[in-house]
Amino acid sequence: MSKNALPAGIEAPRTLDGQLCFALYSANLAMGKLYRQLLAGLDLTYPQYLVMLVLWEGDGITVSELGERLFLDSATLTPLLKRLQAAGMVQRTRGTRDERQVIVTLTDEGRALREKAGQVPVDVFCATGCEIDEVVGLKSQLEKLRAGLIDTNNG
Repeated sequence: MSKNALPAGIEAPRTLDGQLCFALYSANLAMGKLYRQLLAGLDLTYPQYLVMLVLWEGDGITVSELGERLFLDSATLTPLLKRLQAAGMVQRTRGTRDERQVIVTLTDEGRALREKAGQVPVDVFCATGCEIDEVVGLKSQLEKLRAGLIDTNNG
């Protein structure tokens, strides 16, 4: 089987509900709605929450490292970080060895928010209606899908 062909006897779906992209898109919309509800009390948007998750894992990283982790460019990250800094959650400083680098660190308030956000993943899991092994398997499949799509786009 060639890389650009379906297995023998399989036809490409031609309906909306048959499209993988629509299943991902509509699931993403539903997930986004759930996160908006869960994060409203924390005063965070979903992209801001993702930034905070990365910083809670390892504080004091560059904007470029943050972008790599989140698959975002600095033009997208900079406004997000400015809003988080204005809210008192993070601090941005120029690197001492390389002034082109911007280092992002959590403030005390940003660190304290981690505890308040601790219930979010639990609530998301419960909202899925799935068993834990299903969620773990789905996450793994999505990571494989992402990697394949990145390889295709870079190749």
